Amino acid sequence: MTEQLNTARHVALIPAAGVGARMEANIPKQYLPIAGKPMLRHALDAFLASPLVSHTYVVVSADDGWIDSVLPGHGVTVLRCGGATRMESILNGLHALEGVLQGQDQVLVHDAARPGLTPSLIARLIAEVGDHPAGGLLALPVVDTVKRAEQDNMSVTTVSRDNLWLAQTPQMFSYALLRHALSEVPDPHAITDDASAIEALGLAPKLVEGHPRNLKVTLPRDIATAELYLQHPELN
Repeated sequence: MTEQLNTARHVALIPAAGVGARMEANIPKQYLPIAGKPMLRHALDAFLASPLVSHTYVVVSADDGWIDSVLPGHGVTVLRCGGATRMESILNGLHALEGVLQGQDQVLVHDAARPGLTPSLIARLIAEVGDHPAGGLLALPVVDTVKRAEQDNMSVTTVSRDNLWLAQTPQMFSYALLRHALSEVPDPHAITDDASAIEALGLAPKLVEGHPRNLKVTLPRDIATAELYLQHPELN
């Protein structure tokens, strides 16, 4: 009897239905230009350049009028089912892919506002997580001294940084596990990333060291830092 091969695919899912209010811009921040092209396009290009990712899906709001001008000519499918929150957009996207993805397919969820992603970081995540049943994510070990403050920003104690990490994306989980975890979240406000939904099930995703270039653009000042990495590949 021929042994059945593992046919799990790796696909990217980018929730891009947010408006990025803290950027104080007149368009959603994922479409702001960074280093010569829209922020979202940098993330799309990273996945398209990875031979390990078979397809990329972008979740946008139903009335998004910018996405069509950002898309490359191939390899990306737009899902116009974005929700009011990031978690809702991801879950809506997973529901839309029912019948397209199999339970064992690996979904790499990535922030549209992280333009510094590279194919090498994608490859590192996939290789180091492997077939870990709880999936995994890119993250950075905390290196700065951590303080806990009370009112008026007064430092009251120093927190040990041992075993502390800063989560990045992509975060990779099987389609079946991620859909189940997000569907079972008891308090959506307590879920700040996809890994926290997996942790709520009592599972422990694997942390894979990322890179500072994979920062999340949240405030206007972050654009200059992102452009520094994008324009100087030798900083990788």
